[in-house]
Amino acid sequence: MPQPPEIAAKAYLLMDVTSGQVLAAKDPDQPVEPASLTKLMTAYLVFDALKSRKISLTQTLPVSERAWKMPGSRMFIDPSMQVPIEDLVKGMIVQSGNDATVALAEGVGGSVERFVQLMNDQAKALGMSASSFRNPEGLTETGHTTTARDLATLATRLMNDFPEYVTYYAVQRYRYPGTPEANDRNRNVLLFRDPTVDGLKTGHTNAAGYCLVATARREVPSLGSGAEGQRRLLSVLLGATSENARANESQKLLNWGYTAFDAVRLAKAGEPVATPKVWKGKEAQVKLGLPQGVVVTVPAGEGSKLRTEIIRPEPLVAPLTRGQALGSLKISTANGAPVAEVPLTVLETVEESGIFGRAWDAMRLWIQ
Repeated sequence: MPQPPEIAAKAYLLMDVTSGQVLAAKDPDQPVEPASLTKLMTAYLVFDALKSRKISLTQTLPVSERAWKMPGSRMFIDPSMQVPIEDLVKGMIVQSGNDATVALAEGVGGSVERFVQLMNDQAKALGMSASSFRNPEGLTETGHTTTARDLATLATRLMNDFPEYVTYYAVQRYRYPGTPEANDRNRNVLLFRDPTVDGLKTGHTNAAGYCLVATARREVPSLGSGAEGQRRLLSVLLGATSENARANESQKLLNWGYTAFDAVRLAKAGEPVATPKVWKGKEAQVKLGLPQGVVVTVPAGEGSKLRTEIIRPEPLVAPLTRGQALGSLKISTANGAPVAEVPLTVLETVEESGIFGRAWDAMRLWIQ
């Protein structure tokens, strides 16, 4: 496998979001302080509340004394204001406002303490087993830790689950009317350097160093046209020494990922990768694949030399339900090096046949 460049950071992880594969990592499971990368989890809960219509973008929230007095980066709102949720979201994301973050936490959770409990519950639901949150904004607090791997999980789910809201992370400048003009520039400087970068979040405390979760989406003609032809990478970089260093090292990771690896589409969305025989079903075969299609990431130049193998139970007996997990697709290079193992699901339901069809297949199975 290609060797990554030297990256000046305490820990990092590079993932191809399109295929779901980790391309490179250094200490990805080392507990670290997330600083304002914490706000990715806060945003997940806010976006979920918006999607379920518990709150709305036009709804206004009060600014509590607690939110107003938050130290660190701010949106500069105060208790005399009733601020629309959309502006609070922009303040939290673009300005990294701790005041906006607390206002949102109180609005969604009822209190900061209740919201923190929701954060930890959501972390467990997402499989972030190494994460523990103590506040919604990311200021240093004992026990407030996560890992590069957990942050990659969170960022990926954030983008996949809420595509209608993650566009806020590409906003370069924002300032709420009536507040100081300072602090209106997004701290993710890659948004200004690289037009393919469209998120996500920076973080910094003395204990955490300079951190950045960055994502880029670039056109790859070999994958197809339109949305199908876009390949997304995600880098999680923790503990850089400066704002400029975290941007440079993140850019280095992203560029390396695009040049050192190719993305290969093995099946389009809804297209089966295998159609094995089904017993006792109304259909003779079942379609196995993934609803979004199958894309794998391989070392550059290895795409035409891949080997594939279907691993599945035998025999397959109806009923089989759409979305049901059923085996996997193992991909390896020409020399046998493993590339990926993709879980397969049933693409179309296969119902049981009638009593005579089931009896006939039962006899044939018994004979075999």
